Amino acid sequence: MTAESGGGAFVLIYVLSVIFLALPIMAAEILIGKRGKQNPINSMRTLSYESSYFYKNQTDKNLKRTIKVKESFKDKEIFSNWELVGWMGILAGIFILSFYSVIAGWTISYILKSITGSFTLITAAGSSSKFQAFISDPEKLILWHTIFMILTCYIVSKGVKSGIEKAIKFLIPGLFLILIGLAIYASSLSGFSEAMTYFFIADFEKINSSVVLSAMSMAFFSLSIGMGSLMVYGSYLPDDTSIFQVSSAVAFSDTLVAILAGIIIFPIVFTYNLDPNTAGPGLIFETLPIAFGAMHYGSIISAAFFILLFFAAITSSISLIEPAITFVVEKYYVSRLYATNVLGVVTWVLGIFTVLSFNSLSDFTFFGMTIFDNLDYLTSKIMLPLGGLLMALFVGYVVKKSFVLQELNSNTMLIQFWFIILKILSPLLLVLIFIQGIL
Repeated sequence: MTAESGGGAFVLIYVLSVIFLALPIMAAEILIGKRGKQNPINSMRTLSYESSYFYKNQTDKNLKRTIKVKESFKDKEIFSNWELVGWMGILAGIFILSFYSVIAGWTISYILKSITGSFTLITAAGSSSKFQAFISDPEKLILWHTIFMILTCYIVSKGVKSGIEKAIKFLIPGLFLILIGLAIYASSLSGFSEAMTYFFIADFEKINSSVVLSAMSMAFFSLSIGMGSLMVYGSYLPDDTSIFQVSSAVAFSDTLVAILAGIIIFPIVFTYNLDPNTAGPGLIFETLPIAFGAMHYGSIISAAFFILLFFAAITSSISLIEPAITFVVEKYYVSRLYATNVLGVVTWVLGIFTVLSFNSLSDFTFFGMTIFDNLDYLTSKIMLPLGGLLMALFVGYVVKKSFVLQELNSNTMLIQFWFIILKILSPLLLVLIFIQGIL
């Protein structure tokens, strides 16, 4: 996205978008989960009716007439229109994971290719040929897709403490160690200075409406807003947790990882005179292997890079499926293992269509896009921005302000500033993103 959208200009707008668009809505989504203490659908329903009342007819014996009495909807199995937002988030997570796991599976294959020296002195034509041969083989893609889904489901099936938390405690430090090691290596390359100029110096002439909207959309997608995962993690938070502190820590860490990734990738691209504007997964799986094949200790650097990608992917995939699993467990009172197996198979089957869109069904398109492109478009351009917009409106205008203040428990001026952004600025920006996505 940075390469396609003006280098440093995109990075600047991206960081501002994280602060003024994504972060306020992230806090709102976490607040819904923290208050609701349930899956996204039930949390939306509970807060909706907790903030409103219905009137029930009741006979007053003293007055000898029927009067209307307020009664809370909380904990009642009554449908609320707002719970559709939770449904949309859960479906978005499943749809995204169905194609995400296919691409993530490629990283496992490329780890093995790196270790076995497949990229040593590889040419541009050779790298492209190897990649095209790889994605043209549906059996191989299904194999790696299957392995990645099994790993994801195994971690999630173990629960929050024994599965997700234990995996994260290993994967995230490992991710940062590899990031820092590769960033130090990148700083020694001859193209480092040129790359940093490209990456951090904003060319304001390149900033236009397209760059701004792309950066806002990317910030939103990067922080997993609108798919219910933040709501689920919010439901696990202790009551005395500061939502603003948690949100800021997540947003800062996510942005730091993104910037470190740029510090690693662009020096390699510039040092070896590669094209940074390569679209889609081509930059990672076609372009960078050429550089890895030409550098000293390239097999080690390449393996570390793809292990890094795998760590980043598996931690994200956990968040994508967790909202759906939480809902099924709470709704149908089944075991976590059973829910994980059922949803894992459903997601795996959906992923087969993404696999085939790279080969057997590559000519099958609707709206001029392949199955994979349609799923990507539907989720990132429509479902996530719409979900985020509705969450902002829900917390800003529907949830009682007293409940919001109680959950935030923060500085009054900061809360007022947050409310202004959440109720006015964020919805306007999200409407623009939504319209751009449709157009």
